[in-house]
Amino acid sequence: MRGLKKKRRMQVIALTVVALAASTALIGYAMRDGISFFRSPSQVAAAPPAPSEVFRIGGLVEAGTLVRGQGETITFNVTDGGASVAVAYTGVLPDLFGEGEGMVGTGRFVDGTFRATEILAKHDESYMPKEVIDSLKEQGTYKAPDAEMSMN
Repeated sequence: MRGLKKKRRMQVIALTVVALAASTALIGYAMRDGISFFRSPSQVAAAPPAPSEVFRIGGLVEAGTLVRGQGETITFNVTDGGASVAVAYTGVLPDLFGEGEGMVGTGRFVDGTFRATEILAKHDESYMPKEVIDSLKEQGTYKAPDAEMSMN
């Protein structure tokens, strides 16, 4: 009787381990396309990612680089003060998007240009994504918003 209980307990433990491993593998497989890492322009310039890798890039839209092409294609450079990366985007830009403003884009780095599939801009005078602020602070080009503006 005692041997049967021990055998049954081992079977339950083995089944639990297999079920846990299978569920972890399925969750990882389902999330593989939903995870995108953030990179600053300096990181992209230093170690360009593979063209198949989807990631987020953020910084400030470099002044004088915003060019609206034929149709809906827009090109500009994004910078963190240390490096600048060319960006091409086809679509409608957010209303608050402009030169010198903070932005985050999602896409791929192909042939030296970041091909964005999504562009996000700051939503008010004082907002900037944490990753962009950290990157700009690293480069020494971050300017904190006025105390009066951050209270509004």
